[in-house]
Amino acid sequence: MSAAPDEDEDHQEGDALELLTIDELAAAVGTTVRTTRYYASLGLIPPPERRGRIAYYGPVHRARLELVRALQDHGFTLQAIERTLAAVPETAGVEDLALQRAMLTSWTSEPPARLTHRQLEKKAGRRLSEADLALLARVGSIEVHDGEYVAMPYLHVGVQLLDVDVPLESLGLAEEAIRRHMESLADELTTILHTQVLEPFRRSQSSPEDAARLEQTVAQLRRLTLEAVVSGFQRAANAVITRSLSRD
Repeated sequence: MSAAPDEDEDHQEGDALELLTIDELAAAVGTTVRTTRYYASLGLIPPPERRGRIAYYGPVHRARLELVRALQDHGFTLQAIERTLAAVPETAGVEDLALQRAMLTSWTSEPPARLTHRQLEKKAGRRLSEADLALLARVGSIEVHDGEYVAMPYLHVGVQLLDVDVPLESLGLAEEAIRRHMESLADELTTILHTQVLEPFRRSQSSPEDAARLEQTVAQLRRLTLEAVVSGFQRAANAVITRSLSRD
């Protein structure tokens, strides 16, 4: 049975309301028209729909552009973003793109920043000698690239360690132990998230609203997971202390 004329008109009107000009698309995502055109030239968003001489962009264009912005805001290079988007099927809908954004964006609220020595000192709030820089690099608070420094989100932790009277070698061993166990934990937790949350969502009949709620859920899970890791370490450390006292 064909749809009634009024229903067809309502459907067409709804589709038209979702279409944006490039100016409207850029404003909606919070970028500039020039940047949006540049992203399009790289193939990061698909070609627009043309109606006469005017190009229009729909919900999928916006979702892809939001994914690009989210990845860039979290420290991904354009080359990395191009590789990531190349792996996303062209048929991916708004829900799939929201799922990608939820999984690929960083767990930190502040992306890494590349700084000069002077800018790094300003961010650290103190002078940094070569020995200080070596310690910050050893504990993972900074990375050194082509004479510049990438300040990691936990830079302040390394800066506070500069005033702790502990040998550099000891701090390095502690950082290696933490990184080794945290990477293992992150792998396991990511697998659980994929198999228990994301894959069931992918298999279900979902709407853009469901995808938006899932993205919020994943963000909340990240926050709760970080709190649980800190709490879990505290419990484990207290258990170690208790066992040590019992042996004594």
